Amino acid sequence: MAKFDRPLSYPTTRKIDQTDDYHGVKVSDPYRWLENPDSEETQAWVEAQNAVTFGYLNEIPEREKIKQRLTQLWDYEKYGIPFKQGDRYFYYKNDGLQNQSVLYTLLSLDGEPKVLIDPNTLSEDGTVALGGIAISEDGKLMAYGLSTSGSDWQEWKVRDVETGEDLSDHLKWLKFSGASWTHDGKGFFYSRYDEPNEKSKHEDINYYQKLFYHQIGTPQSEDVLIYERPDQKEWGFSGGVTEDGKYLIISVWQGTETKNLIFYKDLTAPESTVVELINEFEAEYSFIDNEGCLFWFQTDLNAPLGRIIAIDTNNPPPSSLAADETPPSPPLGKGGIQGGFTEIIPEAAETLGGIGLLNNQFIASYLKDAYTQIKIFNLDGSFVREIALPGIGSAGGFGGKRHDTETFYAYTSFTAPNIIYRYNMVTDESTIYRQPKVDFNPEDYETKQVFYPSKDGTQVPMFITHKKGLQLDGNNPTYLYGYGGFGISLTPSFSVSRIVWLEMGGVYATACLRGGGEYGESWHQAGTKLKKQNVFDDFISAAEWLIEHKYTKPAKLAIAGGSNGGLLVGACMTQRPELFGAALPAVGVMDMLRFHKFTIGWAWTSEYGSPENSEEFATIHGYSPLHNLKPGTAYPATMITTADHDDRVVPAHSFKFASALQETHAGEKPVLIRIETKAGHGGGKPTAKVIEELADEWAFLVRELDIDA
Repeated sequence: MAKFDRPLSYPTTRKIDQTDDYHGVKVSDPYRWLENPDSEETQAWVEAQNAVTFGYLNEIPEREKIKQRLTQLWDYEKYGIPFKQGDRYFYYKNDGLQNQSVLYTLLSLDGEPKVLIDPNTLSEDGTVALGGIAISEDGKLMAYGLSTSGSDWQEWKVRDVETGEDLSDHLKWLKFSGASWTHDGKGFFYSRYDEPNEKSKHEDINYYQKLFYHQIGTPQSEDVLIYERPDQKEWGFSGGVTEDGKYLIISVWQGTETKNLIFYKDLTAPESTVVELINEFEAEYSFIDNEGCLFWFQTDLNAPLGRIIAIDTNNPPPSSLAADETPPSPPLGKGGIQGGFTEIIPEAAETLGGIGLLNNQFIASYLKDAYTQIKIFNLDGSFVREIALPGIGSAGGFGGKRHDTETFYAYTSFTAPNIIYRYNMVTDESTIYRQPKVDFNPEDYETKQVFYPSKDGTQVPMFITHKKGLQLDGNNPTYLYGYGGFGISLTPSFSVSRIVWLEMGGVYATACLRGGGEYGESWHQAGTKLKKQNVFDDFISAAEWLIEHKYTKPAKLAIAGGSNGGLLVGACMTQRPELFGAALPAVGVMDMLRFHKFTIGWAWTSEYGSPENSEEFATIHGYSPLHNLKPGTAYPATMITTADHDDRVVPAHSFKFASALQETHAGEKPVLIRIETKAGHGGGKPTAKVIEELADEWAFLVRELDIDA
């Protein structure tokens, strides 16, 4: 393998005299000027950094071979789960290497599909992506959102499903919003922010979201304001119409904390006011369906792993349900609810992930040690059966209407791409509807789940995938991936890029860290705010376990993660630089003292705490990657990745971290930053850009972990 025989020369990054006082602690911020991504100086810095990075990558001979194999593997048909609206079916499909998946519609499952919208035709380079869709009740109209260059900002339009023609409707400044149609098909509900400053729209903070109703054929300026709260700048609103069309359910969120309010509006009475059904942020409530005035919810109220309750809106709960359980009330069908709520499906030993209503039964998805179980219950909560799945993996889908007797779901694992099944709710039969053909043999690989102790003794699950017959001699290149935040669970999934890594003899490990949702809300909370260090300890312990059990050694071990996972990588490489051979932090939250000052960053204080709070500041400052780089330290080979249009985690996080890392790093290993242009946080990224970035990452690891590829 070719080696670099000359040291890298990094661009000189200008430093300014900027010092801030946090609760009596003076903190310098010499690279703050990089927070302006549009300045000529920042753009010149980006160009200079990319020149160094791509100069390095271009000299790795294995890079082109890796890219070719990625492209070869990627080139297979990928189908989304079909869903029905009106008398039509809809599904997404990617022929293989298309930059964006195409939305098709057809009148019967064996009918001739018709392209409804092809995002690949909307831009030459595939950087305009379909951000979301909503089909009217009769299946005749589609509202759809478009995102450009990966931005969270979306524009929404309306298309006639039969003709494929767009109507005149054009909505702007939607962010963190879907659309939900009224049953008459005359309009839909959506949420938006006020129009931002055009020059700084990718950095400015987002407050005061509002819920509107748009009537088809009218300008956005005439949209009806349904709900706003001028006294609550942080509140956001998600409006959804119930399946019977009679109610608008408004879920009110504040930040990223998994607690919300539930309001509703009676759509059968046009002048009705919005009713505050649950008006304290005490737990998470997800609306499932209703039977008239009886509303079913999934909640973690006094049940960290989740349960199902029913609320009679004619006899609603007191202002707060967080008090002790309500007195016993008659079961459903025997007198109704006497105030408060009734428990329908109690908390189980597994984590309740989601629930739907099909065939007049609840279909519930549970996580057992981070893999899926699907169970069916009657409306009175009595257990019916568990659906048999092909193995330890992830299953999702099971969408449809309340009285549908069939549905579709997708099953995947670390070595099995998305297989779509058609499921009969009456006969309990699953039949394969679509099975992709990928150019590799899954029988060559194996996945196991292990449990390892973290620093405080907590048992943490980890999935490990590799070629069968792997020698545990401590010399295997190993890629350790984690996230650990926001209640997000890491479950088995398939990735073409991972196959390339496995083919090169690599070990792929996924650690299910605290901060995630694998074991419910208590597992999540154990990795937030003042307890955030638990997440880093879990990840470091995973690395130590892999080394101790001879899977790998520090020189052969790479760690990776994106967004909150980028923070994870940044914190662990600064706390234990000697433990890793390489680090790949992607779009990470690296400046923990200023994350809340950009776009939606303020919302993360419910997860991280706030630097404005003196106690939380001490914890945050203690692990903030940018502020814990120590001069004269040899850090692992590092390739930071970000994008110039990321308006979720603004690129300044990565820009400043890269500058400080290059300044403090004393080792011979490269510390690079790869900055994608015309891209954002990752959503909607064109296939071509994804393949290029993955090829660069694998090539970087081949070079730095000394892999014979």
